[in-house]
Amino acid sequence: MAVAQPDMAVGARDAMAESRSTTRQVLHAVVDSRRVRCAFQPLIDLDSGAVAGYEALARGPRGSELESPLDLFAAAEEVGRMPELDWICRASALEAAAAAGLDRGLSWFVNVEPGALRYPCPPDLAGVIAKACEGLRVVVEFAERRIGEDPAGLLAAAQRVRKAGFGVAVDDVGAEPDSLALLPFIQPDVVKLDMSLLHGRSRAHVAAVANGVRAYAEATGAVILAEGIETPTHERAARVLGATYGQGWLYGRPGPLPDRAPAVATPFPLRQAPADEEDGTPFLLTRDHFHVTRTTKELLLPMSRHLEDQATVGGQSVALIGCFQEARFYTSRTRKRYSELCERSVFTAALAAGLGHDSSSRVLSIDLASDDPLVEEWNVVVVGPHFAGALLARDTGNAAMDMQREFDYVITHDRDVVLQAARRLLRWMVPERGDDLGYRLIDPWPLAQGRQDLVVAQSHREQITALGHSGYD
Repeated sequence: MAVAQPDMAVGARDAMAESRSTTRQVLHAVVDSRRVRCAFQPLIDLDSGAVAGYEALARGPRGSELESPLDLFAAAEEVGRMPELDWICRASALEAAAAAGLDRGLSWFVNVEPGALRYPCPPDLAGVIAKACEGLRVVVEFAERRIGEDPAGLLAAAQRVRKAGFGVAVDDVGAEPDSLALLPFIQPDVVKLDMSLLHGRSRAHVAAVANGVRAYAEATGAVILAEGIETPTHERAARVLGATYGQGWLYGRPGPLPDRAPAVATPFPLRQAPADEEDGTPFLLTRDHFHVTRTTKELLLPMSRHLEDQATVGGQSVALIGCFQEARFYTSRTRKRYSELCERSVFTAALAAGLGHDSSSRVLSIDLASDDPLVEEWNVVVVGPHFAGALLARDTGNAAMDMQREFDYVITHDRDVVLQAARRLLRWMVPERGDDLGYRLIDPWPLAQGRQDLVVAQSHREQITALGHSGYD
């Protein structure tokens, strides 16, 4: 007589479900008790060999199933507590940095994700963060992989960080070469080269990244830091790529902070926040820079298409933004063209009144109000690591047939002007517009949560708002 065998598949599922339940319980306990640790990895000045700063890296409770940051954040994401964990990691890092009492010339790097700006700070952590920020040189790192996902939101977040007096860094540059085109939008002080550039990427890929990063650094004065330096050979390769700072096991693995550290002779050169750019449409930039010419749409079309075609030239990745006045001018043929260009560019957007959303295309579609001043303009802006060009045109309002409509226009390859035009257009693309940066955020202050017993100095408001996100490795 045969003996019935247990259903192993059911048993495995039950065991897996029980394991996940246990993991969730551990995660809730970690978040509720704020039991997050931070390890710190040194950042080295390659010329002097001296420590110039530290990067904060989150860890779960030692010996637990959530000690690994990957497991910790995955569990938090699953149960919807990622924003709170994000605040806890940030508070833990800054509190530990402040408590160490090390040289004030050190820079403290914390990883962030712009989307978390939408979530308020837990009341019990606001005071901790505000106090810790006093006297610290904080550098906020944005991951390269996030730049193309929401460049407008990231631009707003970077502006807010700078207004708070912090530095800006872009992490993992070179993991995906496409995002090199967007470095000028974020304007980081520090460009951190991904470790893959020292560990087996193709020479062609490494050369493309190195040239793009060098071009950005030379134009802005930013510094280059190479990650993943494990051997003297890696260090030499990092120098060839233009790095003047390094990070990796050759200099120290993530761990506790030292009891003391030498004074920093040459701190990370964090630039002053860029002057606030004027609001307004891209065409208004022409008033102070160029002589404006008038011609018909028919004659402008080939020039606009030549600019758009830069998305397909030479293998470089570009950001492409087109403003078409009204949806009727963004024809089905043009939609198809932009969808094809989108496959070859890091970021493509189209703006027009009555445009609506096209779910079949990766092109970001922005629907303008009929009375929006941008409706009077026809703009094509293209930015790449080595190319910048823009058509900035304004409809004169004549009643001619479409192709005979007249425009006052400028075509420019002045990189500064092109970037200003692109940043102005990005302000129309933020999910919600409202505050001075064009980015509506939940107020992350304890008073907004009804806690009148905890009052934080007004001078720290910008700092805590700017630190409203984190994504520790």
